[in-house]
Amino acid sequence: MMPSALVTGVSSGIGEAIARALLEAGYEVTGLSRRAPAIANERFSWRSTDLGDLGQVQEAAEQLLAPDLFVHAAGYMATGALGELKAEDLAGMHAVHVQAPMVLLNTLAPKMEDGSRIILIGSRTMSGVAGKSQYAATKSALAGLSRSWAMELAPRGITCNVVAPGPTDTPMMVDPRRAGVPPVTPPLGALVDPADVAALVLFLGGEHGKSITGQVMTICGGASLKG
Repeated sequence: MMPSALVTGVSSGIGEAIARALLEAGYEVTGLSRRAPAIANERFSWRSTDLGDLGQVQEAAEQLLAPDLFVHAAGYMATGALGELKAEDLAGMHAVHVQAPMVLLNTLAPKMEDGSRIILIGSRTMSGVAGKSQYAATKSALAGLSRSWAMELAPRGITCNVVAPGPTDTPMMVDPRRAGVPPVTPPLGALVDPADVAALVLFLGGEHGKSITGQVMTICGGASLKG
């Protein structure tokens, strides 16, 4: 029987790369996103879901089968310095980054098979970056969620980890909402390749990821070397 995966944010960027990698690895993949992805595969199904609308997220959770691998990759960035911050930006990112996976897993995790995997896509920005305080706050919350869930689910052999990419070559890099803080090329000389993030997700979601849980794994092209 083929393993199953549920991936959010599959319309582009890291989420799309993860969905494609999982399909290549033989998974049956269900994707959630607002926009339809350009993925044509008989083992891929898509459900139109606004991850910022928690009513839609709850409806999806109640209708989906529990997957062997859950990956929450949906996200966006709004930037701003103190004096420019908007409460609605924080609320929107908190809904997508934090509340959406909570709503999904609150329903699905009790039904997941022992030995399943949960992976949340965080960000190197979790440690704090000037001009990205609200984004950092919502992404850093994933570390607490993940570690707590890892503790709860360890008796069932279910792992829960955060993969935290640095500047990644995705449409988010040119999103007008992050215009105040343009991306900086990491020391290794290039933005992170989404396929590299997907490969780490595959490892954590596979057989040899069974001994890793409650961790934040950074993949940043050396950006962390600068502090």
